[in-house]
Amino acid sequence: MCGIVGYVGPRNAADVLLDGLRRLEYRGYDSAGLAVRGTEGVQVVKELGKVADLARVVQERQMSGNLGVGHTRWATHGGVTEVNAHPHCDHCGRFALVHNGIVENYLDLREDLENRGVAFVSQTDSEVVVQLLAQIHQGDMLTTLVDLQKRLRGSFALVILCHDDPDGFYCVRRGSPLVLGVNDQEGLCASDVPALLPYTREVLYLEEGEIAEIRRGSARIWDQEGHPVDRKPVQVDWDVAMAEKDGFPHYMAKEIHEQGAVLRSTLKGRLTEQGVDLSEELDWSGEFVRSLKQVHLVACGTSYYAALVAERVLEQWTDLDVRVDIASEYRYRQVRVTPQTLAVFVSQSGETADTLAAQRKVRSLGARCLAVTNVRGATLAREVHDRLLLKAGPEIGVAATKTFMGQMATLYLLALKLGWDRGTLNPAEAERLAAALIQLPYQVERTLEREEQVRRVAEKYSKYDNFLYLGRGISFPVALEGALKLKEISYVHAEAYAAGEMKHGPIALLEPDVPVMTVMPRDSLYEKSLSNLQEAKARRSPLVAVATDGDDLVTRHVDDVLRIPWSDEVFSPFLSVIPLQQFAYHVARFRGREIDQPRNLAKSVTVE
Repeated sequence: MCGIVGYVGPRNAADVLLDGLRRLEYRGYDSAGLAVRGTEGVQVVKELGKVADLARVVQERQMSGNLGVGHTRWATHGGVTEVNAHPHCDHCGRFALVHNGIVENYLDLREDLENRGVAFVSQTDSEVVVQLLAQIHQGDMLTTLVDLQKRLRGSFALVILCHDDPDGFYCVRRGSPLVLGVNDQEGLCASDVPALLPYTREVLYLEEGEIAEIRRGSARIWDQEGHPVDRKPVQVDWDVAMAEKDGFPHYMAKEIHEQGAVLRSTLKGRLTEQGVDLSEELDWSGEFVRSLKQVHLVACGTSYYAALVAERVLEQWTDLDVRVDIASEYRYRQVRVTPQTLAVFVSQSGETADTLAAQRKVRSLGARCLAVTNVRGATLAREVHDRLLLKAGPEIGVAATKTFMGQMATLYLLALKLGWDRGTLNPAEAERLAAALIQLPYQVERTLEREEQVRRVAEKYSKYDNFLYLGRGISFPVALEGALKLKEISYVHAEAYAAGEMKHGPIALLEPDVPVMTVMPRDSLYEKSLSNLQEAKARRSPLVAVATDGDDLVTRHVDDVLRIPWSDEVFSPFLSVIPLQQFAYHVARFRGREIDQPRNLAKSVTVE
């Protein structure tokens, strides 16, 4: 989950690396470091804290040179200390290395190296890699890196400077993402595309086991056995401005307010008032769609909650057997799939380690695999049979917001297609649903305009340390997502339950210091939710409801209401999640939290 940048070219490498690390800081921010090759050799600087802390040290030392690597860390092996920060060097100073991932056999390797007299200065698995590299290097880097890969178990993206090579650097990728960028005069690599956008929009994605040599204006790639690979660049449809704050105080605030535009982007070209058309992306025959018997939705975190919403829609619009699983559990279960199983893997980054492992497992068992992701060249998107892109643009804030919106919209489109092609949705109903989807961006923007109301309620409740979130039916996953947002960025303890489960335990927690947030649009389960409110009120808990415009009944029972426009019940999650996102954001602001980079979290979980 760390961030890696490499650069060679005419610019001052330290400036390019620091800019890239700032753009990747959502991947980790415990510590950061650079290795830059100048006229006097390779200089290494490390600093605890954020990239801004490193930048001050770099400025003081006036680092210069045209070749370097950088790293921002999310700690795995070893505590958050300066010696554990990257880059790491071998004991002879021949190599400087940055690493994202986990080397699972590092203890055995370390013991063997120590027996050979190698002295270690850190507790990291990454230093083991660079010390091993120095031991096996015989002069040819390609041969060495082929050998190195064979000795390592686990997940890693490595970028390496060699003291004997002043003109370029090397990359190795297994499990963890790495993307290359080249223009006429420069060569770059990074963990994610945003770090490359100021320099090029044509990128090369390293595949599993591949090795690359980066020089000014060129990139050479080999497979894990050292055979040359011909790789054409991919055009990225993001630009630099999309990865900036655009006047907002935080990326999260900007991304919340982009959700109307995200919906338009996700639906564009895929939806008309007559129905859904995914033919340019899914080469599925009617016979194949009608042959399906099961849909498995697999994801982690916020993506899992989007899948839970989609589960209810698929059950309503199709006759398929639908199940949803957390990827980290699904990959270890004895799941039964057939060629009639559509396995849908939902991942914002397309690099989530558990989701990738789950996909590889069921694909090998014969399932048809579909990725729902935001990154065209992500590992998940490249490995599956089919893919649907969110088209949400880069999401920098660690807490997912606009990609949740894009995931729901994409999965709704999939559900509409399956219902239409299988004949479980009649044409009139399909047209009505398509027309309602087209109107959703406008309803989302009307909801976003009510932020001041949410801010006032958030201020009132910002001193509470525990919350209970409740929802029924399609609103239950929204409650889960709302509680997760509050936990992630404000560090307030929040539990979410299906409202009908409150009497099965959570009600014991209720007291005047535990507010209850209930997601209860005016839907078919409204009266049931109202009964749960009464039970909470009897325990003297403060009550907040996310409720539909015109619902005057709810105001008699709760202390505060967060209003959303009326919508068809099936589309209510697109609206009800917005005040919950804004509530979490403003509670975090009032509590003085680091909103875009919450402690202990990283944007993409690329290790198990």
